[in-house]
Amino acid sequence: MTPPSKPGEAGVHVFRRTEVEKIPERPSRVLVAEDEHLIARQICAMVREIGLEAVGPVSDGHAALALSRTEQPHIALLDIRMPGRDGLDTARALMAELGLPSIIVSAHSTPEYADAAGQAGVFGYIVKPVLAEQLRVTIDVSWQRFRDHAAATFEAGDLRRRMDERRVIEQAKWVLVEKQSMKEPEAMRQMQERARSSRQPLIAVAKAVLESGRLD
Repeated sequence: MTPPSKPGEAGVHVFRRTEVEKIPERPSRVLVAEDEHLIARQICAMVREIGLEAVGPVSDGHAALALSRTEQPHIALLDIRMPGRDGLDTARALMAELGLPSIIVSAHSTPEYADAAGQAGVFGYIVKPVLAEQLRVTIDVSWQRFRDHAAATFEAGDLRRRMDERRVIEQAKWVLVEKQSMKEPEAMRQMQERARSSRQPLIAVAKAVLESGRLD
């Protein structure tokens, strides 16, 4: 099974706190995208057999993306070769736009395909013919990888945000020191008091200082 791309690579969605908190412990709705009708029906039947809800099936990547926007599945099973938009490109789009993880289902198991799936941010890879128990295990393992990935990207994004805010606050403090002849501790104290009295975040007060050059 191929691990997902690292944060910053193709197909990566940086998760917000609210998104991470809403991720369930186990997925219940599975999108099925497969252009061979009989195989699609078989996969949907297996999804239901392991106690999950099958969304679809659809026969191409464009339809998979459109249905995901409206039906909000938890995870997608994508054939790697589909007309119009293949499984790898669809996986990138689903993750980048919706934060939706994918598992590739393919008759091809070459290293090239596995490497391509990893670059697309795919969290699992199943070689056809698919068996119900294989599907259950792959979904469970892929979902846990996705949960770990979502938490990690949130933490990395949150750290970057806090560092950026700290930099802006420091810049605002030194504006007050230089332009208002304040001491450094006094400048910080006054910004904090303004934030409390106006019920604004400290970062909002700092941005206003940078715009005006003073503590209005």
